[in-house]
Amino acid sequence: MYLSTVSRPVTGPPGPRRRRFAMVSGNVVALGTVSLITDVSAEMVAAVLPLYLVLGLQLSPVAFGVLDGVHTGATALLRVVGGFVADRFRRRKLVAGAGYALSTVAKLGLLLAGRSVPAIGAVIAVDRLGKGIRSAPRDALITLSTPPEALGRAFGVHRAMDSVGAFLGPLAAFAVLLAVGQSYDAVFVTSFCVAALAVVVLVLFVRERPDGEPADGPDEPRVSVREAFGLLRGRPARRIVLAAALLGLGTIGDGFVYLLLQRREDLGLRWFPLLAVGTSLAYLLLAAPLGVLADRIGRLPVVVGGYLALGATYLLLSGPVHGWPVLALTLALYGTFYACTDGVLIALAGPVLPARLRTTGIALVQTGQALAYLVSSVLFGLAWQAWGPQNATRAAALAVAVVLVGTLLLLAPPFRSVPRRVSR
Repeated sequence: MYLSTVSRPVTGPPGPRRRRFAMVSGNVVALGTVSLITDVSAEMVAAVLPLYLVLGLQLSPVAFGVLDGVHTGATALLRVVGGFVADRFRRRKLVAGAGYALSTVAKLGLLLAGRSVPAIGAVIAVDRLGKGIRSAPRDALITLSTPPEALGRAFGVHRAMDSVGAFLGPLAAFAVLLAVGQSYDAVFVTSFCVAALAVVVLVLFVRERPDGEPADGPDEPRVSVREAFGLLRGRPARRIVLAAALLGLGTIGDGFVYLLLQRREDLGLRWFPLLAVGTSLAYLLLAAPLGVLADRIGRLPVVVGGYLALGATYLLLSGPVHGWPVLALTLALYGTFYACTDGVLIALAGPVLPARLRTTGIALVQTGQALAYLVSSVLFGLAWQAWGPQNATRAAALAVAVVLVGTLLLLAPPFRSVPRRVSR
């Protein structure tokens, strides 16, 4: 296990065995526990929402694409605001907690929205606002609790814990639907109760200031707006933000992937939530090992491998072969994509961002990716409606190849080597 209550870097160069079994900090474990519980709640809703919108409310692919984009991208700019506030006042836990609380309340909003598509869209936007606010402070706490050369491992462990929740969430939704029939309201209420538990764990166990981070002195200047705007003047930071946006354009979203699988394999409605379980299982098994691999061989090759897995996923979705083996392979590749990219991209960005602006920088990376995802979701919905699902998915596979070339041109020179220990 990669667990410990110690987060200070070990002085002196660690030996091979010690480096291999280096442990992550207690703060990373606490944040992973919060993410685990939160993902149980979030994935309960995410597992049934595409079914509810497309089959229950009869939304068109374009309308679903807009809502799916809103689910991630519409509130993306507020990530930067939340990141700046967390950096300026050194209150990362408080800002993250506000985001978790907002997403918790949004679960009840789904009950009040009923069958109104605009109301559902507004509630989804509020939920994603909460995620946007919390993600950068949480990831900044991880980077500040971990020596630079172990960031891949730390994010791998965190994302592995997170994926346990993603694995359990659809199973919980499946169990609720089996128990009460096609009652989506029961799923939403259960999701709210689980999300509230995550907020309690955050308040009790996550530390505001990781071990080794100095306390704020009276003469310590606060981060200014001008300083935050100047972050992108640095070439490495600017390149990583542009690359994140470019990669976001090659991603069509989970809802579309699972709807395509459901239609291809003609799955019963009750089985639909279990598609996310397959993805989460692959993510769970691979997140920590791939994080360790990223620390050893470099983070950029692992990210590139993830997008190659995504392109292969799209090709399988658009291909002529059907059956359970193909379905299982598709979900495994999709989970591999997430394991290679979700935390590793932030680990790639962390060392090039100054500690004072770490949260703001991570928020910029996430914002670029989320805004691009909003665009790609709408475009894929339009392509589906105009060309049909198979041709639209083939176009998505081609887009992955194009964005990978652009990403390599942006990141290969400054991000080629594996990061070494640096003083903080």
